[in-house]
Amino acid sequence: MNIKPIGDRLLVKPIKEEEVTASGIVLPDTVDKEKKAEGEIVVLGNGEKLEKLGLSVGQKVLYKKWGGEDVQVGGEEYKILTCDTKHEKGDLLAIVE
Repeated sequence: MNIKPIGDRLLVKPIKEEEVTASGIVLPDTVDKEKKAEGEIVVLGNGEKLEKLGLSVGQKVLYKKWGGEDVQVGGEEYKILTCDTKHEKGDLLAIVE
């Protein structure tokens, strides 16, 4: 199955990082460490806002942890995120450089 986001949406593959405490306890990603998450852009929609930001496939972005829509493709987990910087209703927070 191919997914092509519509408009100012993008498909992101979440980057899961396990956090280990000083005593060696692994905290699962379900622990609310922060309310942001990191992922890599896989596919971009054709919206003007995405063009203006200069986003491209392969870039890493920070997004709202509970934002977007979860989807599965070929057994892999992805997020469909919205880019709306003007009204702060979008899921994207920053580009990681």
